[in-house]
Amino acid sequence: MKPRRISLIFMVIGILLILPKNHTLTYPINGYQSSGIRRLARLSLILEGKYSGTKPLPGAQKSISEIRLNLMNPRGDSLSLLPSEDRELQQQINSLFPNRDISYSLVLLEITPSRKVRFASRNMDRKYPPGSVGKLAIAAGLFTELGKLYPESTTKRQELLKLRQVIADSWIHVDHHTVPIFDLETNSYSNRQIKEGDSFSLYEWLDHMLSASANSAASIVWKEVILMRAFGSNYPPSLEQEHEFFQKTSKSELWDLANSVVNDPLRSIGIPQEDWQLGSFFTSTGKKNIPGSGGSYGNPKALLQYLIALERGKIVDPWSSLEIKRLMYMTARRIRYAASPALNNAAVYFKSGSQYRCNPEPDFKCEKYKGNVENYMNSVAIVEHPDQTTYMVVLMSNVLRQNSAVEHQSLATFIDRIIKK
Repeated sequence: MKPRRISLIFMVIGILLILPKNHTLTYPINGYQSSGIRRLARLSLILEGKYSGTKPLPGAQKSISEIRLNLMNPRGDSLSLLPSEDRELQQQINSLFPNRDISYSLVLLEITPSRKVRFASRNMDRKYPPGSVGKLAIAAGLFTELGKLYPESTTKRQELLKLRQVIADSWIHVDHHTVPIFDLETNSYSNRQIKEGDSFSLYEWLDHMLSASANSAASIVWKEVILMRAFGSNYPPSLEQEHEFFQKTSKSELWDLANSVVNDPLRSIGIPQEDWQLGSFFTSTGKKNIPGSGGSYGNPKALLQYLIALERGKIVDPWSSLEIKRLMYMTARRIRYAASPALNNAAVYFKSGSQYRCNPEPDFKCEKYKGNVENYMNSVAIVEHPDQTTYMVVLMSNVLRQNSAVEHQSLATFIDRIIKK
């Protein structure tokens, strides 16, 4: 092994060992220590100036100990039902949309400590294809099954997430998303599509699903959740047992199981089927192996209910809710709504999803996020500013022929200005 490779490996190990337990670590270092997600080890070296790369924004450098659930209190209990609209906030939000497309739908909930809760909405019951936002349902499903496997031990749940290695197989096809891959032994870094034979821990598959939004990772995680339910205390199965299970179980039984593991957790936190449903896998091979039913859809109200349940510690339990929130914390490059410069210093817990399609049209050029047949863009965010200004927002749209990534970024700036005024 080359001397530089050896030195960088020992550098990572040294950073983790010499820091005292009560030290306020940057999130990537602490995140690597507890989860083993290797991309975080690279980010820690970048922050130390010991590895080349772009440093995360100030708002992306929170300590893992600083990431907390905001509604584990009577205020959270009061939000078991959505509050009435705040008249002043509603008027300010309405002022953003007179000249914008009618398809814009939004919910906004301010939960800043020491201020009254404020709520505003626009078309919050309108349904949209959720796209990658639906991966939050898979995350809830995984932590639900972990809770069933080890109801009395969060330590064992975390050990399984960290130590269980899953090898990429045909379920990953087809996916254009790339994921960050950092090899501690060779010190090499790449950002590429997942390929068959790649091996990642469950924590890393979750990270690829939520941070990089990889469809391949979503199908692998969903498959693992099914195996957890099917094998119970005998999870994880051998590769032979897994293959036999999927070969011998009927497609209808498989779908009933797949549907249950990702949608029942939504029902358990009060989100009805008519408001949010995940109806098919995220890769073509996944859909072939387990054909879905009923389609995927969601609305802003349901997604806000998910965020409220998360902050209340109600997605399984407080430990599970906090882990999902940590996995949503943006330490990578910010995109779409989260790319607003107004949020640079804020911690942002984020998921987005898009779906666009074009037909030939005179004087129109089809571009990413700019479809003329459909152009769905969905953004889900919890924003926490250093001055404690805290709010949740869900923005969904289908604005044709406009770059919706740019539109969501612009609206994020305006919404943040309204909240902070």
